[in-house]
Amino acid sequence: MKVEGTKELAAPRETVWKVLNDPAQMAQLMPGVEGFDVEDDRHWQAKVKIPLGLGGLRMTIDFEKVEERAPEFAQLNAKGNGVGAMLNMKTQFHLSGDGSHTSMRWEADVKLAGPVGAMGQRILQPIINQQVGNVLAALERQVAAAAGSEEAGEAPPKPDEPHEPQPDGAEEGIHPISPETYDPDPQGPTHSTEDRD
Repeated sequence: MKVEGTKELAAPRETVWKVLNDPAQMAQLMPGVEGFDVEDDRHWQAKVKIPLGLGGLRMTIDFEKVEERAPEFAQLNAKGNGVGAMLNMKTQFHLSGDGSHTSMRWEADVKLAGPVGAMGQRILQPIINQQVGNVLAALERQVAAAAGSEEAGEAPPKPDEPHEPQPDGAEEGIHPISPETYDPDPQGPTHSTEDRD
């Protein structure tokens, strides 16, 4: 499944870049983080519990930063394993802007294998939309906190604990890559495509 979108952030591009390239803060952006370990600035691991319907999927996810052009572009690969699921994800973001405003354009290609992946896109799509919305909302909070600390001349605060899920990701700038629709239809205009390779 592929999703993409944009996010407007009220902070300088350098501040947003610092947040997105801090493994500790990146790990805290993910839903249901239970722990993380940093190997170096290009490799880290997170243990998460991803909400799935009535239950949750525990996964260990290894991240690798494969490309970066500071302060405007980075690409990450992630591989995760859990009971009943294997995750492969490629994601990248582009930052633009000047002064106190930054526009972030992002893309993600998510592949799930195993029984969870067999649930089908109709079931998984609204869940993915919601979790993407949560990640972007958490990013906005952390960027705002970092920008406030920089203005006050203080060290950036520690990452917040994960927040309660938001209703959906539509208000966070998630856009369709293809015009397909699904039933039940997720709130907002979000759609995605499913690889059939």
